[in-house]
Amino acid sequence: MKIKEKEFEEIFQELKSVADQLGASVRFEKGDFKGGYCIIYDKKVIVINKMTNLQRKVMILSSALKELGIDEIYLSPRVREIIEEMSGTV
Repeated sequence: MKIKEKEFEEIFQELKSVADQLGASVRFEKGDFKGGYCIIYDKKVIVINKMTNLQRKVMILSSALKELGIDEIYLSPRVREIIEEMSGTV
């Protein structure tokens, strides 16, 4: 799937809403890390390095959502395809 640069912001917002559906909060932090899914004090958290570019943020968020498990919730075919494709590139 070819994604245009201007579409990444819309995709990113959709993925953040999927994270909300799954009960995970998305945090943007500075530091020497890429990002990913973790559990902090029994809360699901997806941490993303805020210094990385938008395409990389989409890849990290996709990978984290796949790890959380997206099989049990409804996703549009486009969003599901993006998660499947982008999560394999991290």
